[in-house]
Amino acid sequence: MSALRIVLIGYGPVGARFVEELLPSVRNGSVELTVVAGENVEAYNRVLVAEYAVGNTDLDAMLVGDRETAEEAGARVLLGVAATSIDRAAKVVRLGSGEELPYDRLVLATGSRANVPTLDGVERHRRDLASLEKYGSSLVARDDDLPEGITALRDLADAERVLEAVRDRRRIIVLGAGVLGLELALAAAHAGAQVCVVHHGPHPMPRNLDRGGGQVLRAALRRTGITVIAHSRAEAVAYRTDDDGTRRFDMLVTADGKQLRGDLLVLSCGVSPRTELATLAGLRTGVGVVVHPDLRSWTDPSIFAIGDCAQVVERTEELAGQRVLPGAPSGLIGPGWRQADWLAGALTAEAELIVAADGDDGAGSSDRSPAAAPAERESIVMLKAEHIDVVAVGDVTADPWDDDALYPRRRVSQWADPEHLRYVKMVTDDGALTGFVSVGMPRTAAELTLLFERRGELPADRSLLLRFDGPDYDPAADADAFAPTTTVCWCNGVTVGRIEESAACGNTTVECVGRDTRAGTGCGGCKGRIAEVLSRAAEPDGTPTLTA
Repeated sequence: MSALRIVLIGYGPVGARFVEELLPSVRNGSVELTVVAGENVEAYNRVLVAEYAVGNTDLDAMLVGDRETAEEAGARVLLGVAATSIDRAAKVVRLGSGEELPYDRLVLATGSRANVPTLDGVERHRRDLASLEKYGSSLVARDDDLPEGITALRDLADAERVLEAVRDRRRIIVLGAGVLGLELALAAAHAGAQVCVVHHGPHPMPRNLDRGGGQVLRAALRRTGITVIAHSRAEAVAYRTDDDGTRRFDMLVTADGKQLRGDLLVLSCGVSPRTELATLAGLRTGVGVVVHPDLRSWTDPSIFAIGDCAQVVERTEELAGQRVLPGAPSGLIGPGWRQADWLAGALTAEAELIVAADGDDGAGSSDRSPAAAPAERESIVMLKAEHIDVVAVGDVTADPWDDDALYPRRRVSQWADPEHLRYVKMVTDDGALTGFVSVGMPRTAAELTLLFERRGELPADRSLLLRFDGPDYDPAADADAFAPTTTVCWCNGVTVGRIEESAACGNTTVECVGRDTRAGTGCGGCKGRIAEVLSRAAEPDGTPTLTA
């Protein structure tokens, strides 16, 4: 029997899910799997790195991989080993250790790296083809070295630096006001650190929120004790020299003349997919590694990409000739997991065909997988923090007073109570919800999420939705939110019914349900909803209400 040789480069949460789903084929001998993991640690959920950085969780709670089980099944997992090049002609991956790994199918799950902005005093490297060919050994599979006192927040080493600053109650400057930067800022402030958020935009989370929602969020941040400086473009950093001679970050200087002193500068300026290996191998890249909807590279049908490094684009003759391609990786863990699940299934089917053909090497089998991975809808973005609830999805730039003649079917409803840090905006097209922003209204956000999921129509009187966060609302009376088919965990597609089944089997806490169903193990934004489902599931039997 000829096994399909699969090499996976990258062992983050998406790579770990791919391994988990492929293990039955590894056990039965139809797949020979080798995993190249750059970090010398078991796969962990990077979404929770901010929680780890402020001491709210430990590594054991973050682990999503199971190397021991994978190796027992017959997979080979290489921790702390970097892939340095891909020889497509020979179908070989070369490692930093000097070893060469032959493959029939190569899967890139290399993820993304933190962006280093242009700042005087901080060196940043280009990773175009010319730079990679000249400095490949120092750029491939490596992040930029940052000066003492400056860090990003992508891995455990970054988190350890932040954790030290939080424990010592130091002054932390967060550059950037996206979701990850704000989650870190809020968690660090809650842990007792002095936190200042600096960003260039008009309000926090500018890619997700409109002006009204952003202003209410900014007020909420300030009430927690965080200093928020908007409309300030960072220009340079200054350093001080410690008594031991170490040159360390001292000050962030902005273009409008502000000089902000701190002990630690955390760069939260977005991420870029890790495409160096693909670029050097001659694969088509854009924002990420360009792949068909079936996740195969445009350039080489033996190579796939999933997760943060994959840019899914349907190839056409017109697009093939364009330098800039539409779209980008989602950057969210849920879509990456779904890609991993689908690709593992497709390659399993291909391996079974090879076995059935009694030794076929897989050549010419590029069309044997299903036509395409499931299309993703726009992802719902949630800010996870204590006492601040923010949920947003879709295009919310429209205003209630826009010219109806241009968008005759579009309607915008807006409600604001800035004094109490509450704001809701709903955008519909022909009555169906296409986007919304909710700040400080968690139950209203949950109802809007259900409507968005089902492409449902909003009530003619939009104000009815506000009752969910009113003082007289009883969630137990709202059966629809607890219908068995209602999705609770978006990252893993876990429904109310599945959680109730898990509870009936004795999983009475959020953590137990997570281990059984994976619910709540992605971004973590659904843990409150899981607790509500568990509580409701316990009541009909007269047993004590379950808690997280």
